[in-house]
Amino acid sequence: MAFQDHFSSHAADYAAARPTYPRGLFEWLSETCQHHELAWDVGCGNGQVSLALAHHFRRVHASDASAEQIAQAPQDPRITWRVEPAETSSLHNHSVDLVTVGQAYHWFNHARFCAEATRVLRPGGVVAVWCYGLSHVDPAVDAVFHTLYEDRLGAYWPPERRHVENGYRALPFPFEVISDVPRFAMRMDWTLDQYLAYLRSWSASQRFLRETGRDPVSELAGDFAVAWGEPARTRPVSWPLSLRAGRTAEE
Repeated sequence: MAFQDHFSSHAADYAAARPTYPRGLFEWLSETCQHHELAWDVGCGNGQVSLALAHHFRRVHASDASAEQIAQAPQDPRITWRVEPAETSSLHNHSVDLVTVGQAYHWFNHARFCAEATRVLRPGGVVAVWCYGLSHVDPAVDAVFHTLYEDRLGAYWPPERRHVENGYRALPFPFEVISDVPRFAMRMDWTLDQYLAYLRSWSASQRFLRETGRDPVSELAGDFAVAWGEPARTRPVSWPLSLRAGRTAEE
């Protein structure tokens, strides 16, 4: 599978509009690992996960196939940024304690990536992949959301999106499964403008704009405003996380 770049053209907007992951996710990942020397954040995008991992691991190797995404990542002495495909890294054999993939596993060649993760992980090392699907505000806002997501943008989502919708359950994961994975969710307190900026950052919204010359979010902004109420009012927006975690074999 060739690298499919759905985000480089709006990398700065994408970085600014993404929700953030809960601190508890990274605390749990750290507790699950035996060693804390090196983590590899694959498909790191703008570096949100990489920065969180740097608080728990001495070093982080953060890689993404998009140079534009890496350009948006902040400098940090604990993190090495690399423009590399997920399936081929510059890491040494059995040098990594944790491999993470946040909201990117559906884009990979899964057999090649899993082989690469197995190569670089220590025996008993941990690999964790996760995604988040549809956001929730309240029934009124969510109804307009679904009009945008399904009716307006349905034909503009790449086919890989279905793997996000089903929580990665159908994707290969050839590791010793960690069964007692906690439930995590993301939450952001956003104004209407912040919420709409997130919707505009979707790859389907950007594709719709490129192909039609129309902003699909702006076309429904009035409906969102009615459902939201006072636009400057912050409202909680939540996303459930779907997390799969496993280990390589012990020696």
